[in-house]
Amino acid sequence: MQVYRGILLALLVTGPALAQDVSVSEGSDLYRTYCWQCHGFEATGDGPMAEMLAIRTPDLTKLAGQNDGVYPIDRIAEQIDGRSQLLAHGGEMPIFGAVFETDQQIAVALPNGQRIMVGLPLANLLAFLESIQTD
Repeated sequence: MQVYRGILLALLVTGPALAQDVSVSEGSDLYRTYCWQCHGFEATGDGPMAEMLAIRTPDLTKLAGQNDGVYPIDRIAEQIDGRSQLLAHGGEMPIFGAVFETDQQIAVALPNGQRIMVGLPLANLLAFLESIQTD
């Protein structure tokens, strides 16, 4: 399994210690369940619901390219789970925080070296999104 830059650092599990890797494949499955309807099957912003939305649906394959080549994992996590003080999914798109809640938490490295804790399902989705970044 390929390990992506920020994703697989540490796993803290409440209860017994358990080794579990972040899975791009499971992240892809989550994307296909929760995200493709708006963002499109190829994550380019052209999902079947996109034309009905008041704002333009972002191309998720260009997140790093629009951030000087750095995958903005913190901003993406905050947008998905709703932890941001901005409207995030509560305004322009739904908040999926509850969908990705779990007792299994992963410390995900940010580009600046800091870490944020996210549930394993969100870590999987973040790894998938990182894996589809294009130039």
